Amino acid sequence: MSSDVALIREVQAIAELAAVSIMAVYSRTFCVEQKADDSPVTEADLAANAVIVQGLAALTPEWPVLSEEGELVPFEERQQWQRYWLVDPLDGTREFIKGNGEFTINIALIDSGQPVLGVIHVPVTDECYFAAQGRGAYKQVKGGAAQQIRTRDWKGGQITIAGSRACHSDRFKVLLSNFSEPHVLTLGSSLKSCYISEGRADLYARLGPTGEWDTAAAQCILEEAGGALTDLDLNPLRYNGKDSLINPPFLAFGDGRHNWRSYLSGAPLF
Repeated sequence: MSSDVALIREVQAIAELAAVSIMAVYSRTFCVEQKADDSPVTEADLAANAVIVQGLAALTPEWPVLSEEGELVPFEERQQWQRYWLVDPLDGTREFIKGNGEFTINIALIDSGQPVLGVIHVPVTDECYFAAQGRGAYKQVKGGAAQQIRTRDWKGGQITIAGSRACHSDRFKVLLSNFSEPHVLTLGSSLKSCYISEGRADLYARLGPTGEWDTAAAQCILEEAGGALTDLDLNPLRYNGKDSLINPPFLAFGDGRHNWRSYLSGAPLF
């Protein structure tokens, strides 16, 4: 068994434990608070964070953990990190609050600014997407065998564009207008990138702000499935390279033969 495979299995087990803590809150009444940036947080976010941080610290004590729900580490300190874990313990908190099931656990290993391992667990369905650099991307349902996943080619015609439930802004409408009868697949959290990774969607354009923990695991999985997650100049996103942890606008896509940037003509950013 390779070290990558063993590490992925350990991280999957940590994500599964975090999912149990999330679902324990999901099944009952819970309180919602607002963070300083006005984004919501629940006890499920915090419970999952505790499980993941403790699990990763025990698994690889030499690698720091940077989590959306953890302490903000100054750039002066984290710029010294070569390898670290980047975590969103509950991606899609708004979907969790709405009760639609479209939320995930995102865990990525970053090495020299790029994601080299990614695990995305879907608590409601017990599905797990995972990848390690150079080893392909996979999807596994609890109790079943892992199945390799691949993106699909887009050869023109109807395109499936993944978008968030709040995506129907003017800029998103401009994007849609550049395609003939696009099919819009509305999803929460990193599921949008997961669907592209398994060939169920073609494109996801995020023109507003996101955190680095929102994209890292998805980027690793998408790249290993044959796709990409890039800035608007079609360069892969990089991590921990600046004081801010906010991503630039980005594109996630399955077929790299197209100039996806061209379809954003006229769409304002932010």
